[in-house]
Amino acid sequence: MLIPAVSLALTLTLAPAVAPDCGALEPLVESSLERVRLADKVAAAKWGTTQPIDDPAREKQVLDAVAAQSEGLGIDPAVATRVFRDQIEAGKLVQRALHARWRAHPGERPADRPDLAKEVRPHLDRITGELLRAIKDSEHVRERPSCRMKLNRALADAAEEEDLGRLHTRALTRALTSVCRRG
Repeated sequence: MLIPAVSLALTLTLAPAVAPDCGALEPLVESSLERVRLADKVAAAKWGTTQPIDDPAREKQVLDAVAAQSEGLGIDPAVATRVFRDQIEAGKLVQRALHARWRAHPGERPADRPDLAKEVRPHLDRITGELLRAIKDSEHVRERPSCRMKLNRALADAAEEEDLGRLHTRALTRALTSVCRRG
């Protein structure tokens, strides 16, 4: 299991001594972070519409496309699908939290509603390609017993560098749950 958001401070203090060379996982973490942040725009696009946060038909389309693309890149489709299922769940975590916040605090509701198909999905599609390449490029690290430790370090570095709040740190942690094959 990845580090809980509440343990980030401890990890930031201890991790440099125990998790050197987490660089191979950084592109995967960075793309996941970009996808998590894009969930804010997805939430805004869906806010006040009939578009559901949970959309099994759309999720199946995404996962089927990921499986097909992963085969072409020499990635085990089951691995890619598992990682992307976590990415989707992380996005929904952000969307649910933002919708709850906006219901409770109407003054924080988004002023603009981005077009999901024209403005948001093209970015998600680009990130999908980046994530698949990062999965492929990090295969040698993801299969090692040290993967979880290195991933936690990369996650903690990203959270600190980007000054992530609790919600986005929790979502990023969720997005990376299946990255490591062991431990």
